[in-house]
Amino acid sequence: MSEEHIPNLDAQLVDLPTLDKLGGPLTVKHKPRILLLYGSTRERSFSRLLTEEAARLLEHFGAETRIFNPSGLPLPDDAPDSHTKVQELRELMQWSEGQVWCSPERHGSMTAVFKAQIDWVPLAMGAVRPTQGKTLAVMQVCGGSQSFNVVNQLRVLGRWMRMFTIPNQSSVPKAFLEFDEAGRMKPSAFYDRVVDVMEELVKFTLLLRERSDYLVDRYSERKESAEELSKRVNQRSI
Repeated sequence: MSEEHIPNLDAQLVDLPTLDKLGGPLTVKHKPRILLLYGSTRERSFSRLLTEEAARLLEHFGAETRIFNPSGLPLPDDAPDSHTKVQELRELMQWSEGQVWCSPERHGSMTAVFKAQIDWVPLAMGAVRPTQGKTLAVMQVCGGSQSFNVVNQLRVLGRWMRMFTIPNQSSVPKAFLEFDEAGRMKPSAFYDRVVDVMEELVKFTLLLRERSDYLVDRYSERKESAEELSKRVNQRSI
């Protein structure tokens, strides 16, 4: 099929994917950088306990982890961007190569505490969306029977933030039964699933972190950039 069959396509802006472009030399040697977010500020927060358990596993699998504490983060737009908690969150977003999102289910949805963290992340910092191309694992804790409302919502949210959400996920029912007095998760099939998710996240992060810029490079955005550049260059007056 010749290019004449797709006359609306700008051939100069098309990038034809090849294995060579995906298989370039790997130069990054540092540990995968994983940011973990949780969605409750309660003293005994099960989403926090699950997040801390996930961080231990990630470090065992060779990652470097940082956990953001949402306590003290103001409501979105209820404080200036210069607020210390907002700045901390945004710096961690840029630092990370992958993320873990974990929220309790409240009224059939993720909590406001969790959503506020994402709503403080701007769509662009400079010219770059700070979450674009990063890997993501999603988890939830339930007060009752097992549900998947939150992990499904987190997947939609991750897609909106242009992240690569891994296939596996964790949903822990009756979370109050799954942790001991010291806050450690008890052995169970639910714990084994968390191990699976963290192992998979590290694998995908290692696989994608030096290729994410290429994988999320889009024809429509290259075309828009080219058109804007053309307008600037061809201005008759300054």
